[in-house]
Amino acid sequence: MDDYLNLFVEETSFFNRIVLGTFLPESWWGPLPHWFQGWLRNYIGGVLLYFLSGFLWCFYIYYLKRNVYLPKDAIPSNKAMLLQIGVAMKAMPWYCALPSLSEYMIENGWTKCFSRISDVGWMPYLIYVAVYLVIVEFGIYWMHRELHDIKPLYKYLHATHHIYNKQNTLSPFAGLAFHPLDGILQAVPHVVALFLLPVHFTTHIALLFIEAIWTANIHDCIHAKVWPVMGAGYHTIHHTTYRHNYGHYTIWMDWMFGTLRDPVEDEVKKM
Repeated sequence: MDDYLNLFVEETSFFNRIVLGTFLPESWWGPLPHWFQGWLRNYIGGVLLYFLSGFLWCFYIYYLKRNVYLPKDAIPSNKAMLLQIGVAMKAMPWYCALPSLSEYMIENGWTKCFSRISDVGWMPYLIYVAVYLVIVEFGIYWMHRELHDIKPLYKYLHATHHIYNKQNTLSPFAGLAFHPLDGILQAVPHVVALFLLPVHFTTHIALLFIEAIWTANIHDCIHAKVWPVMGAGYHTIHHTTYRHNYGHYTIWMDWMFGTLRDPVEDEVKKM
């Protein structure tokens, strides 16, 4: 068992060498405890991913394709985006504690994680990923909904994110502009799933970081019309009505629990 758990430690150490070794002298991070190296690597990776995805996305939709996807009055000001960046950067050190904690639990054998796809085979792996995503979708839907329905949670946590409630106040940078505890709570289903079914370790870490790209995408106010994806068109309605479209990747949970509001139908009604 110890030999198998060591595979997880070797993998996280490999990630540490790639990220920390690229940006910092080894004499700075080498003596640090393994768990702290993991947190530092997650922090550097999270910040880079946030800024790269945010800047590239904004450059494309607000400058290269200016007035193509959004009217001029729907483009957020630089001041609004800087405020979003400020909120996200204050929360980022805390966000990175969650993947660091999940790595610690995995390395110590507390979860059902497996290290290699060959340990289970490709077909079981794909089934596990599908079930994992269903658990995450269900968990995030209800966590998000309760952050609205339980008034103290909304007032002291989620309201920080909902000051962005119009098209011209939303941008890809708003994707991680949460109260730190709010952002962690909405990502907790990723960790809970580790205790419920076998999950491939690298896939789990990758999906956690893909969240940063996904949240940037759903805050750009551009309705992609890719069914059943819960894209930005749906999420913009969430920011303007507060009572609809709590889902994350797909519309299925909102459809099942009666909170779905379709942006295309909204446009038809306005006409």
